[in-house]
Amino acid sequence: MSKANKFVFTGLNIVACLIFAGLCVEAGALVVNFFFSLYKPEFVQNLYQKLDLSQMYEHSKWAFFSMYSFILSIAILKAVMFYVLMMLSMEIDMKKPFNSHVSRQISKISYYTLSIGLLSYIARESARNLQHHGYVIDTLNQFWADSQAFILMAAVIYVIATIFKKGVEIQNENDLTV
Repeated sequence: MSKANKFVFTGLNIVACLIFAGLCVEAGALVVNFFFSLYKPEFVQNLYQKLDLSQMYEHSKWAFFSMYSFILSIAILKAVMFYVLMMLSMEIDMKKPFNSHVSRQISKISYYTLSIGLLSYIARESARNLQHHGYVIDTLNQFWADSQAFILMAAVIYVIATIFKKGVEIQNENDLTV
């Protein structure tokens, strides 16, 4: 691998680690917000992203728990997806990249991406339904605004995973014939 490619790959590893750290902080902060909103709702305005769903909690606990479940699930899935990506970028052997471990990890990333996209879409439609019943959901839209992008990205990553799987098969056949 050339020095330029190695430099770019190292930069991408660093970016993946930084994104993973940021997503972990976001997921942790949302968990803290959740517990504060249950036990000390007056402090929510001082917490992360000022996510105050206390009116929703007072009106319907079911709506509150369902919306917060969507928010937490999406945040945690994003962090897990970037953890898998970060570990893959650290473990990949660029001299022989087509192996079954890399193929499985790329497939896993595509499944996480699809899960995030579908869950975001379901959450957005559920929030839209709650809006028709008089709930204020303006602060929630930021958590699932990009559902279509995740679904499209999942399709692209799945195609890449399929290509890697075929590359592993071809590489194994070539190793056996030599």
